[in-house]
Amino acid sequence: MQKPIMAVTGDETAATGDMPTYQIRAPTTALPQGVVMAASPGSLHSPQQLAEEATRKRELRLMKNREAAKECRRRKKEYVKCLESRVAVLEVQNKKLIEELETLKDICSPKPD
Repeated sequence: MQKPIMAVTGDETAATGDMPTYQIRAPTTALPQGVVMAASPGSLHSPQQLAEEATRKRELRLMKNREAAKECRRRKKEYVKCLESRVAVLEVQNKKLIEELETLKDICSPKPD
């Protein structure tokens, strides 16, 4: 069974308390004679305007790409610095562990008399 459609304005709701139901109506006024809506945005531009628009879009894309590449290089440098710092810390830690191992070997190994 299909619910009847009722026109609703403002915050009114149907008698059942459901969400408001809206009715779609045909437009009451038509465009005056001679007024034509454009089929596509590009149909109103001359070839020169299209070329200028394409050039502008290309320059904008290139500028964004340069900025993205610059940011990428900055992040990569930061990442490499972080890795170099970590390598330095690990090398120091490794050196200390090797020294500790040598010390423990000296302590634990039997000494010939």
